[in-house]
Amino acid sequence: MLAPGDPAPDVSTRNQDGETVTLAFSDPTVVYFYPRDFTGGCTTEASEFQAALAEFHELGVSVYGVSTDDVATHADFAAAEGLQFDLLADPDGSVASAFGVDVADGAAERVTFLLADGEVIERYEQVDPDGHAREVLTDARREFVAGG
Repeated sequence: MLAPGDPAPDVSTRNQDGETVTLAFSDPTVVYFYPRDFTGGCTTEASEFQAALAEFHELGVSVYGVSTDDVATHADFAAAEGLQFDLLADPDGSVASAFGVDVADGAAERVTFLLADGEVIERYEQVDPDGHAREVLTDARREFVAGG
């Protein structure tokens, strides 16, 4: 699994609107992997990232959620939860593989990466969805306000 200081992979996949999204990670970005749309922890995590989205954007940080669910399921989940950030469909696990995230059981493990300048800044494992977005936001503020 990618660790802080590792180069961030270039990845492309489709979002909930079926549009191809290519991420190069030159700008500050949060990529959080989660198991499944419409499950308790995943809904909590998505809702909390949505609630903090304006604060992430004030810091110039983009947010992306990634799971092995397909585009249609992501579209339904984003609409149901009012999400205004991209959910990236990774049904073949290729995006997860690029980050070294396990999808052995068909679902991504819950791991988050904070990236900038083409590298991993922070990695969060064994994530508790409740409060996680705030934890990442705190680290993003420390990293990206006044030069880190």
